Amino acid sequence: MIHLPRARSSPSRALTARLLAAAGLVVLVALLVYVDRDGYRDNNDPGMTLLDCFYYTVVTLSTTGYGDITPVSPSARALNVLVVTPARVLFLIILVGTTLEVLTEQYRTTLRLTRWRRTVKDHVIVCGYGTKGRGAVSAMLENGFERSRIVVVERDPTAVRQATEAGLVTVEGSSTQARVLERARVRQAKAVIIATKTDDSAVLTALVVRQLTAGRVRIIAAAREADNAPLLKQSGAHHVIVSSSTAGRLLGLSTTAPPLIDVVDDLLTPGRGMALAMRSATRDEVGRSPREANNLVIALVRRGQVVPLAEPDAVTIEVGDLLVYVRDDRHDHVPAP
Repeated sequence: MIHLPRARSSPSRALTARLLAAAGLVVLVALLVYVDRDGYRDNNDPGMTLLDCFYYTVVTLSTTGYGDITPVSPSARALNVLVVTPARVLFLIILVGTTLEVLTEQYRTTLRLTRWRRTVKDHVIVCGYGTKGRGAVSAMLENGFERSRIVVVERDPTAVRQATEAGLVTVEGSSTQARVLERARVRQAKAVIIATKTDDSAVLTALVVRQLTAGRVRIIAAAREADNAPLLKQSGAHHVIVSSSTAGRLLGLSTTAPPLIDVVDDLLTPGRGMALAMRSATRDEVGRSPREANNLVIALVRRGQVVPLAEPDAVTIEVGDLLVYVRDDRHDHVPAP
């Protein structure tokens, strides 16, 4: 099942609004009938009281129509034609409003789903919306990636609801199943992020993605154990991030070089101060040293390979290079023109 994000309204508020509208319509029509009560004939009593007017209104609007009270004067009949009959239709619409709303919502969902299937392309599929999956989504959004181009695949109903409430298109099901990934349009995707809870499901997901896309879609996977990283790469993952190893290194740095932990935390926390970013080299920077760039460049990516800058003077920027640099990520920072 595919869940599209939508604005949710309170059911109690919608029900209260319908009840108030129905009650207000009954009161309005009853008062109009009471004003022209002399134009009505009651077979049981000679006159029309306010209670009789309400009784006639409820019976008429609900299309019951016992016939004991009937309009006889021209003004009363005109009131029934011009006011009571439209009010009867409106009253029925209010009574069946819930059913109409459900049918309308189903129709709108079908249209949105059809439109999404027709237009989705170059999106990123995030398999798993746990801690790692939510972190990956947050990082993409912070770097300007469009929310509409992120699709979450998750089998846990609670996580599905959280992803939908976050405004993300969500496919409910296991990422290890080909039919679920097909619903997420994996063949048209730009990349697949595998952030499942277990390494075995990550391996199986990578195998299914590679089989469906013939290796055309980039696969980035997270592994809990370092021993499973080679298996993930053999399964088709282009990049593997070992969470336990990374956490262990950070714990080790916290004892030997505590300030480095603050620096890493700053780089990974949005809006704190510093953040890692990447951009293409400009024409003016080609042939120059990375030290002469406008930003603090810490590495180059050349033809898919990382070029370290241990000796920046021995490296020059070439056409097509990507510059990895540290940017100012404070929320109140205004970039220079």
